[in-house]
Amino acid sequence: MPATRQDLFDRLAELDIATHTVEHEPLFTVAESCKLERDLQGAHTKNLFLKDDAGKLFLVVAKTTTHVDLKALAKRLEAGRFSFGKPELLMEILGVPPGSVTAFCVINDPSKCVHVVFDTELMQFDSINCHPLVNTATTNIARDDLLRFIRSCGHEPVMTALGGPSLEGGGDGARTPP
Repeated sequence: MPATRQDLFDRLAELDIATHTVEHEPLFTVAESCKLERDLQGAHTKNLFLKDDAGKLFLVVAKTTTHVDLKALAKRLEAGRFSFGKPELLMEILGVPPGSVTAFCVINDPSKCVHVVFDTELMQFDSINCHPLVNTATTNIARDDLLRFIRSCGHEPVMTALGGPSLEGGGDGARTPP
């Protein structure tokens, strides 16, 4: 049984992580969230659940305005060709339907099937806004607390530039955040 929104908030409280949540109508796309972005401080996210042709799964968390070049990202991560994960696989692995994908979904992946990838541009912000496992609310969390939460779920996030050359300079551009 996947974690509920309340399970998520309980886990965040156990980790002594402060958040602020705003309720709103269901949002399914980045375009629908434009008004909300004007009203909430912090970076807003778009999330991609991807599968490569070898069957590896990826959760990509990017700033809403970042253009994600899937070909370049696959090459940078040494993955096969990406396709979007089917809704049934998304529900099975991350416990949410399309439209509710979020960095918080790793709470539902105790077997660590999914590789978590963050946009380096997103990591420039002190706070980040994510759906709390449902698309009828948005939760603001400090960037470092979000990374701590993800690590507490057994995942080690990777940061990389998603749309172009690495912001780190040199190498393949992928790195693990501090």
